[in-house]
Formats: sequence, structure tokens, C-alpha cells
Amino acid sequence: MIRLGTFSRPGEDRPFPGLVTGDEGAERVDDLSDLAAGTRDLLAGWDDVLPALDARTGGEPLAGLRVHAPVEPGQILQSGANYRTHVIDLAAAHHAERGTRPDAEIRAEVAEMMDRRAAEGTPYLFIGLPSAVTGPREDVVIPAWTQQFDWELELAAVIGRAAFRVDRRRALEHVAAYTIANDLTARDQVFRRDMPEIGTDWFRGKNGPGFTPLGPWLVPARDVDPTDLRIRLDLNGEVMQDETTKDMLFDVAALVAAASEITPLRPGDLVLTGSPAGNGMALGRLLRDGDVVTGSITGLGTQQTRVVAE
Repeated sequence: MIRLGTFSRPGEDRPFPGLVTGDEGAERVDDLSDLAAGTRDLLAGWDDVLPALDARTGGEPLAGLRVHAPVEPGQILQSGANYRTHVIDLAAAHHAERGTRPDAEIRAEVAEMMDRRAAEGTPYLFIGLPSAVTGPREDVVIPAWTQQFDWELELAAVIGRAAFRVDRRRALEHVAAYTIANDLTARDQVFRRDMPEIGTDWFRGKNGPGFTPLGPWLVPARDVDPTDLRIRLDLNGEVMQDETTKDMLFDVAALVAAASEITPLRPGDLVLTGSPAGNGMALGRLLRDGDVVTGSITGLGTQQTRVVAE
């Protein structure tokens, strides 16, 4: 199985696109600068590029290279409330924080709402900033303005063929690859206490520098079954999230189609598919200075992030 990434060599500032081959621990990277300046350019010609990538081998050892975010997205479409159990857990946690209704009553009500939404509703999408993207092995700084910094590991679909108002039945034809995103969230900034009528503030809650560790690889969609992938996140070696994409309310095709209904999607754009249960808000353990977060998704590799206080 081939993988794409973005790399740089020691002492060099210029990142380059590379093809990763070989088994874990013995990977090699073939510099693809002869084909394109970056992975987004490769995605733009994906139908022609992929056969050429299959024919390439060799390269330099991965161990000597710095791994960057695998793509610089033009747009990031994020999906909220897309895992049934996750939504139930968060709703209960937020209500418990406010000291309102019994947990069991809230969970039953939200479960019924999610089942109805999956059958009759539409995905909940919002915009993320490309400036929030960082590499899969970079430190992330907790801003001083949040006391509730949380993790949300997600499957990210990477657009290859441009998509605008595509039908759900053909939406996956526009997905070139998949990668891993950790959609970090300042939970105490999501709900505006100064103006509750306005609802959520996703701009402040999700878009600080480094809030979206991405990668390590872009894995071609032909090699991935997005309906049955295991998403796992460990905090300091302890499992926090361990769920499959089967718990999604809306699948990747539905999310891509819904996003493309509103805005044209272009090569390199990301559609984040939501995070499963096991977030810090629900577990009562949020991120602190020195924490190490390790995230993996079946077949897509592993990212590791150290969290540091501002």
C-alpha cells in the first residue's frame, strides 16, 4: 500500500511531497518534486497521478526526514455531532456541568434525537481554518484563554476530483484519500456565556494555531473502507477513544454530498467526519501541560502530539 506525505530534510526549509513505501520501521520516501510542488497539486491530477505512483519505488530512509502535515488544505469542512455515543456523552457532560436534569433522562432523550436525526436529518457542518493545521508530530500549545482543552480524533476525507452539488451515491468518487485529524477543542469557548442566544462559537473553540494535528499520511481511497475503521486515541498510554466508524450517524458520502451542496470542494480540501465517544469532557479528564496524545486509525498510520502550556 502506498502513502503520500510532506517532508523536509535537516537544514532545509523547503518541504517536498513524497511517496512512502515499505513496512513500519523500514519506510523509504521517494521525492516527488519532479511531479509536483506539493501534495495538493498531485491530488488535482489524481486520476493520472495514481498509476504513476504505483510504478515508483525506492527513495531515502523516512527516519532522516521531518514529517509535516501531509497536505495544505484550501478549505476544512468539519462535522459536528456525527457519532451517536459521542453526542450522548457530551450532552450528559454539559448538562451535568450546569447541574440540571438527571443523567439517565438526558441520555435517553439525546439518544432518541440522534436516531431520529440519522433517519430524517442532515449532517451538521461548519468551517475550520487551514491555519489551525499542524504536523502529526508537532507540539501543540494550550492557549492561556482556555481551561478545558480536549481531544477529538477523526477520520478526514481528502478531496481529489472537484465536487459541487454532487449526489450522495457518487460522492465517494470525489474522495482521493483519507488521513487522520485530531480536531482539538477549547470546550469552555464553544458556548457563548455572554450571549447564549447566539449558540456555539466554533471559530474560537476550534481554530487556534495547532488545533488540528493532521496526518501522517494520505492513503488512497481505493485502499480504505471508511465504513469500518477503528479510531483509537491514547493519553499518556491510556486508551481514551476506541470506536469504529460504524457509529457514524452520516457516512463519508453523505458528508461530502452535504458539504458540496453549499460550497464547491476542490483538490486538497478536507471533510472531517466527526469524533467518536471518549472525549475528555465526558470522561472528566482534559488536556494538561506535558500530556502526550497518540492517535491512530486502521491503515492510516499514527500521530503523536505533546501538549504544552502557553
